[in-house]
Amino acid sequence: MTALRIGTRGSALALTQTGSVADDLATETGVATELVTITTAGDRSTEPLSQAGGTGLFTSALRDALVAGECDVIVHSLKDLPTAPHPDLTIAAIPVREDARDALCARDGLTLLKLPTGARVGTGSPRRAAQLRRQRQDLQIVDIRGNVDTRLGRVADGDLDGVLLAAAGLRRLRRTDAITELLDLDHWPTAPGQGALAVEVRRGDEHLVESLDHAESRAAAEAERHVLAILEAGCSAPLGAHAVVDAGLLLLSASVYSLDGTIALTASHAAVWPDDAAPLDVAASAARELLDAGAADLTGSAR
Repeated sequence: MTALRIGTRGSALALTQTGSVADDLATETGVATELVTITTAGDRSTEPLSQAGGTGLFTSALRDALVAGECDVIVHSLKDLPTAPHPDLTIAAIPVREDARDALCARDGLTLLKLPTGARVGTGSPRRAAQLRRQRQDLQIVDIRGNVDTRLGRVADGDLDGVLLAAAGLRRLRRTDAITELLDLDHWPTAPGQGALAVEVRRGDEHLVESLDHAESRAAAEAERHVLAILEAGCSAPLGAHAVVDAGLLLLSASVYSLDGTIALTASHAAVWPDDAAPLDVAASAARELLDAGAADLTGSAR
């Protein structure tokens, strides 16, 4: 192999994320790398994210290219990746996780509580929309698409009073100057896996990237994603989760919301870590509590 071919979407954020993985691989292993840009269905679609195809929207084309041998490694934002195992591929590494919080980027340095009555706030996420409505029923929630610069541009142009974005993406793109408030994970849990990257390879090729795997980041992200899988909720479901490893425990809190924000169900559990079973055990406990409280009616699960 002359160079390790790493597949990526062509957006500025995806290229930045994949470039960081390529740099880390070169540092860890000395291997030469090259980026292979792949267009996904999510890149071509102009529909609202909640209606544009759901799970796999930004990942299927990358996976197809990897299976076909067009690249050797692919890099995803973990929150975009379906929870069901792929028959031919595996997540061989989850590098150190970036900031998992949501960030408000608003005009005039405003915070969520200081936005004026009736302010227009943009997001393409049903979960973020539900959380916004729960905090501020007076806000106008505007469904938006586009890359980070496009979304921030709508605030700069005065079309929107603010947008909600992932802090991780803003940090990776060096756009933290746009952040007017970081929303606390204890009260504002984010999408399962938000802030984490998934480095995927064909089964049997784990050795290519396994040096990048970070045990604590993997445990936390897997616990969050197990909740999503057990609840049979898609990536666009109004569900937030936050897990962390602390003092020998894997701590998980998960919340499910009604789309109008009037209902929120929360479950928090812990498991001893390190233990390979901890992510699934803690997620199963949280999901069971949420299902018993009626979460299936909010996520669209068949249970």
